[in-house]
Amino acid sequence: MRAIMKARPPFRTSFIRSISKQHFHRIAYTEWGDPDSDRVALCVHGLSRSGRDFDFLAASLASRGYRVICPDLAGRGRSGWLADPEDYALPQYSVDMTVLLARLGVERVDWIGTSLGGLVGMILAGLPDSPVRRLVINDIGPFIPWAALRRIGDNLREAPADFPDLIAAENYFREILTHFGELTKEQWEHLAAHSVMATPEGRYRLRYDRRIAEAFRPGRVYNVSLWGYWDAITCPVLVLRGAESDLLLPETAAQMAARGPHAQVVEIPECGHAPALMGDEQIGIVTSWLTSPGAQLNSPSATR
Repeated sequence: MRAIMKARPPFRTSFIRSISKQHFHRIAYTEWGDPDSDRVALCVHGLSRSGRDFDFLAASLASRGYRVICPDLAGRGRSGWLADPEDYALPQYSVDMTVLLARLGVERVDWIGTSLGGLVGMILAGLPDSPVRRLVINDIGPFIPWAALRRIGDNLREAPADFPDLIAAENYFREILTHFGELTKEQWEHLAAHSVMATPEGRYRLRYDRRIAEAFRPGRVYNVSLWGYWDAITCPVLVLRGAESDLLLPETAAQMAARGPHAQVVEIPECGHAPALMGDEQIGIVTSWLTSPGAQLNSPSATR
């Protein structure tokens, strides 16, 4: 893993201005690889995460000739916050990513989405004349049970206001993200460093708008179903499922393989929601599938 990080190509940071119902807002992104490459990957993170979660995967894809774009969704990372917390929802994220694609000037894109990022990719891939060429969905599906959503909401609401130092922040993420699976010390440090920001008081706070939790208030949590979008997808799809995930249930993954785009499903052992996509094995699954001519994996762990 350290060899990958030391050999990674330099990245660039930039931003676009997108629009919500009330104002323009900043969408920041990190870009890797050849800016002129016609092989483009868009990596979109989970609910309270940021695009820097994909540094390890982006470096690997860039070394294979990809141009890789890793945005921070509104209210996360270096992106701007929305005036109305009700706008932290799939329609706004879909608009923001469409504006980003227009700014990048790309006609086709390989979409890699973890959790919330997978839902946004599912919606865009399910629309007519979609720019999504291939879709990788990391531990999310068209159906999300309310119990898992409630757990996520509880975690957001109970998150600490700040931390005295980066060590305390790293310890928090080791606990709250234990379902990511086994990570190296370097990887935990990377997650922690890009998940908090320094305050004027010399402490560290979480790098997201805590109002994203309002959608998960008691009484507002319910099952989510996006099967209509799923059944309309026509591009090749790879689904990764954490073996212990409570968001992507085994029966949902089985349906994703049996209907719509008939996804290839790969179960990742010893992790829940969601595989971190930082280790060599998980990165290899994604890169091999994206670069294979038939978008299939020759692996005994892959199921259809």
